Amino acid sequence: MRTGNEPLQARSPLKIRCGLALWGLLWATAGAVAFVAAGRPEWAAACAAVAALAAADLVIVIRHIRQGPHYQPGKDIPPYEPDHGRNDVFRRWNSNGRKRDTRP
Repeated sequence: MRTGNEPLQARSPLKIRCGLALWGLLWATAGAVAFVAAGRPEWAAACAAVAALAAADLVIVIRHIRQGPHYQPGKDIPPYEPDHGRNDVFRRWNSNGRKRDTRP
């Protein structure tokens, strides 16, 4: 259940993810170069594939960072109403084997 103070305490994981993707890109590129120099093309291809994945992740993360913050409700928005155990979307059942009540 939302308590109402999430926007004040929320921290984006995008900066750490950007750093980790950059770190992975650098190490995978260095590994690919080192394996090519050592005459191990299979390992060089594996490192190049990891470098490509890290580069794609880096592009996505930078795009999300540049999009800026998305809408977050302010202090004047009350907490959300709990669902009271109703979850027919996922076909949840009560302990007695019957479908949960879907009425409000």
